[in-house]
Parts: sequence; structure tokens; C-alpha cells
Amino acid sequence: MNPLDLPFDADEMLDGLRPWIECESPTFDAAAVNRMMDLAQHELAALGARVERIPGRMGYGDSVRAQFPHPDAGAPGVLIMGHMDTVHPVGTLEKLPFKREGEICYGPGIMDMKGGNYACLEAVRQLIRAGAQTPLPVTVLFTPDEEVGTPSTRELIEAEAARHKYVLIPEPARPDGGAVIGRYAIARYDLRTLGRPSHAGWALADGRSAIAEMARRVLDIEAMTNDDCTFSVGVFHGGQWANCVSSECRAEALSMAKRQQDLDKGVEAMLALNDDSGDVAFEVSRGVTRPVWEPDQPGTMAMLEMAREIMGEMGRELSGSSAGGGSDGNFTGAMGIPTLDSIGVRGKGLHTLGEFIYIESLPERAKLAAAMLMRLS
Repeated sequence: MNPLDLPFDADEMLDGLRPWIECESPTFDAAAVNRMMDLAQHELAALGARVERIPGRMGYGDSVRAQFPHPDAGAPGVLIMGHMDTVHPVGTLEKLPFKREGEICYGPGIMDMKGGNYACLEAVRQLIRAGAQTPLPVTVLFTPDEEVGTPSTRELIEAEAARHKYVLIPEPARPDGGAVIGRYAIARYDLRTLGRPSHAGWALADGRSAIAEMARRVLDIEAMTNDDCTFSVGVFHGGQWANCVSSECRAEALSMAKRQQDLDKGVEAMLALNDDSGDVAFEVSRGVTRPVWEPDQPGTMAMLEMAREIMGEMGRELSGSSAGGGSDGNFTGAMGIPTLDSIGVRGKGLHTLGEFIYIESLPERAKLAAAMLMRLS
């Protein structure tokens, strides 16, 4: 049986994917993420998997782990791993509805990364229907917090990955359709300025604005960017009343580097910014960190070569390279477990109100996943 001959149908897959996209699941809304996990759990159970619901912690949603029947159940196998949280708040469907236009389809989270997750689930479904037996046991793990650095499930991911020989991650394909074989290191930081409040109309000169100081610090931090390490501020909250000089402002920053030593230097530079000597104190604390996943590991390169052969049989090429924009592959790759990342759908506009996928990539990537599951041993 050739997995590439399985009857993957783009229209049917799109119909099956639609409820997932219309179930909005932003990371910070645990109840919304859990509604998405309900959908996934139901489908996995219907396929005959032994499904576990792992309660969330730290205020995040649950995880779902599904183990499919296999003669060697419990032996190291293949882990398919993806996140079900998105960056789109509930209500985004009003601006970005699930909508097909010709050969593309829009929707919040459709590219990052529900489309890829669904393609892998469809791969397993078609293999089961065909009566095919994969050489290795297959486990699926869906998690709730990747978009904020995986603070609550890193330990779960690493423990689960350690029990497997291979990891497949259907994150969105690279812009050229390629896979990812390594990822840059990423560190997050929590920033806070503490000023002196006063009435902005009555006694403006008596105050010291936390917002103004944070604004200056943002410019300084982003100016630290160089060829080795980048710095950016993506969250900024301050003040409550327009007629009050702000006493507190909070922000979140991120740094990214190709090499761990460069990230470590960046972390050191950020923490050195702590300063309580002036009228407005500036505090920097370190948040979650993703380690460097070094490219060119032999096991990962063998997986890439297998994927290239499969795509070649479909008349397509597949590149492989290291990438920024961390994923949970940072963890499994850094552990030395052969990991092939970004084998999910092709599209554009992830994390924007123009996020879409190329519909033809749904069956394409499902075939790739099915063939990988049948060849990995």
C-alpha cells in the first residue's frame, strides 16, 4: 500500500477543518482553548486512540495525548506534536471569518497551526481506514500555550518526547514550502517601570511618569539589536487615568539569536538594565526561554532526506533550514531527538488578519505525514 495513493480529498478536509477554525482558541482564554481540545479529543477517540486529557496549569488550558493501538504499544515510536492555541482573540472571526476564495482559505489559526494539526490527524485516519500498520507506535500530543513560549507544558513535552524515536511537528511550512531542521534561541522578559503619581492637571511637575520612562527604555532596548541578537518589545501596558501621571507601566520583550552564547549575552545585557537609581525605577526579570536547536543533527537530517524523497514522488521539492520564530521543536531538537518541524500547511499571513492557507497543501501535507509514518522505523 502506497500512502501517496490514499484518497485524501481537499474539499472534505476543508469541511472537517472548519469547526476547528470556528472554535476560536486564544492562549490566554483557557476555556476557549479547552473547547478546541474537546473537538480534537472527540476526533482522536473516534479513531480508536486511547486518549488522555491532561489538566492545564498556571492558568492555561488542558493538553490532549492520544496513543493509537499498535502491537508494540509502549515502545519508542513517533510523536506528532502541535499546539491548539492561537494569537487571535475571541471575536476575530468577525474580521477574519473562515472563508474560501478560489484556491485559498482564510481563518484565525488556520495556518498556525490548526491546518497542519488537522492534516496529520487526517493522515492517521486514512491509514487506519486502509488497514495499514505503521512500523512504530504513533502518539499525538496537542498543547495549549506555545504562542506564549510554552510556560506550562515544556516539562510535559520533554517527558513525552523522551519516550519516542522521532518527532513530527506540523507547524506552518516556511515561505518556500520548506521544513525546519533547527531553530534559534529565544528569551522573553517582563519589564516594569515604577514612577511617582500626581494629578496631571493640578501638579504635573510633581509626578514622574512610568509610561514616559518605559517609552524611552523601549527605544534603548530595540536599539540593542545587532547581527548576533535581536531585541523587540511587543506588549506595553501603562496608566489608568488620563488625568494622573502614571505610577506603573509594564511591558514584555523578546530576544532571539542563532547561537546560544549570543542569546546568553543578550540576556546578560537585558538584566543589566535593572536600575533603581533615578526617579523612576526600571525592573527587568527573565521569562521563559527556548534553547537553540542546532541544525544538521544526523537523525533530523535523515528525516529531512526521507521527506524530500516523499515530496519528490509527489513532484515537489522540499528544502530544509534553520529558522527563527521558535516552536516546541526547540525543546525536542535541543534534546537531540530527531525532529522534523514545519511540515504543516503552506500559506501566508500567520498572526495577522489576513491569515490563509493554500487549500491544496492540506492533502499534500497529509500525504507527507502518512508516508513518513509508514517509513519511519
